[in-house]
Amino acid sequence: MATIHTCHVACCANRTPNVVSWSREGTVAFGTCNSVALYDPQERRVVAVLNGHTGRVNTVQWVHREDCGPESHLVSGGSESRLIIWEIQNGKFIQSVECKGHTGPVCAVDAIYVDDSEILVASSASDSTVRLWLTDGGAKHAECLHSLSFNGGFMMDVSLALLPGSRVPILACAGDDSRVHLYVQSNGHLQKALSLQGHEDWVRGVEWASMGGELLLASCSQDCLIRVWRLCAKCGTDAHTEEDHSIIKMKENVFEVKERDVSSVFAVSLETVLAGHENWVYGVHWQPPFYKGGELQQPLSLLSASMDKTMILWAPEEGSGVWVEQVRVGEVGGNTLGFYGCQMSPDGSMIVAHAFHGALHLWYKNQDKENEWKPGVVISGHFNGVHDLSWDPEGEFILSVGSDQTTRLFTPWRKKDNKRATWHEISRPQIHGYDMQCLAMVGRFQFVSGADEKVLRVFQAPRNFVKNFANISGTSSDQLLTGSDSANLPEGASMPALGLSNKAVFQGDLAPKTSEEEQQFNSVSDQYQESYFHPLNLTEPPPEDHLLQNTLWPEVQKLYGHGFEMFCLASDSAQTVVASACK
Repeated sequence: MATIHTCHVACCANRTPNVVSWSREGTVAFGTCNSVALYDPQERRVVAVLNGHTGRVNTVQWVHREDCGPESHLVSGGSESRLIIWEIQNGKFIQSVECKGHTGPVCAVDAIYVDDSEILVASSASDSTVRLWLTDGGAKHAECLHSLSFNGGFMMDVSLALLPGSRVPILACAGDDSRVHLYVQSNGHLQKALSLQGHEDWVRGVEWASMGGELLLASCSQDCLIRVWRLCAKCGTDAHTEEDHSIIKMKENVFEVKERDVSSVFAVSLETVLAGHENWVYGVHWQPPFYKGGELQQPLSLLSASMDKTMILWAPEEGSGVWVEQVRVGEVGGNTLGFYGCQMSPDGSMIVAHAFHGALHLWYKNQDKENEWKPGVVISGHFNGVHDLSWDPEGEFILSVGSDQTTRLFTPWRKKDNKRATWHEISRPQIHGYDMQCLAMVGRFQFVSGADEKVLRVFQAPRNFVKNFANISGTSSDQLLTGSDSANLPEGASMPALGLSNKAVFQGDLAPKTSEEEQQFNSVSDQYQESYFHPLNLTEPPPEDHLLQNTLWPEVQKLYGHGFEMFCLASDSAQTVVASACK
């Protein structure tokens, strides 16, 4: 009997800020539509898809172990107001516990182990509440311990940690009132400890890091700034001493925690303010801790992601201790918005961001040069419903269209070291202004597509694509370019600023202009050059910014006749006739 197995899943992250989480074992979990995908960045493939939510998955979080071992639990929250705790059993994640109680979509979760088997989960939802749940590892139900109501206000993010020297949980909530709210659980009650002021706009993200006997809290906001707060325990003598007004120091906010009749005093002060982003900062993430010489080490390295299309790695300078920007990576070009969140690999050698259009952007550290990062190959896919797909006549690649208004081309990447081929998106032939509905192949490198409009559009692959396809798929470009019209093929295509038709770019258009030619404008439009395509010589699948700008196919013809929006499309076996239907 024939066996069928999945060789590729093409998907991307949902368009929400807290939807990606990187495990200590190296697996990236992210929400994609109503599922959670588990992606292995080393093998570059989705290893599992977890189905259980009936609404869009908005937030995903691994439950990290204190010993930095491989995680056995994962928490996800969806638009259907539920949380699901997934547990690994026999090497596979299964739905273990369901948390019901919110009356609005869940937008943020965090979880920690309070005992060996008990997991404390914090969740924030658009019903203006934050809830704390407790579940035993073996139990099949979760108990809602506390529910905090914010009277119409929203908490954008939540983060849990244990107070230094105790097992008392502390909860940080990022509010739309420009404050970070701290709550502690003592003697079975959840008490408000402090509200940290300083941000001037909505606080978008918070995350704790444990530094020996202290906690550091990073918060980021729509005011383009990141604040780092330090929380430490105060001795009984420190708590009540007179202030020495001759010394200038940061103001400390003090709060008291009572646990089993023992009172402890903690102080929170502002450590630093990081300015460098030019737009809303959506995500902050500390480099994960690791064990060295039997001791837990927490690197002082903070990653931030912003709508300005950049990620910044911050760290204190040696000697002065002043926090400075170490590395900045990002995207240039395209017409997309910036990054929604960021994560770092367990060893700090790779960083990943997810963008407004769902795409994952991965960079890895160059081992030869310090502080140099290079873009890496990562999974991609449609960020909305997929409506149609078609194989090419030779069965070497797949074209798909969807309501994210794009046409995408996937093919196996055959590496020279003969490892298993992995599928990747190597071209985005069409980026449209209408939702795509249907397509049909009408030649080896030619297709017709239809969208929510009354015309069909015919596209033909440019020379640059054929060469790159040959490189990646391991075939000869000379064989692919033997056709009679190959000499007349354009190099690539570019999209006019206000148009929907991809214009062909020929070899002559790519020649650099002399300074005299640049000064002579033949028309007004010459003063405002369109974002031209740059030919690529690819040996591996291209990153997102190249897919957006340099892999378009030129439109060669339009087919008119329909009076309503296109619905379906097919070609005959000889690929000489196309049939279409409209609504």
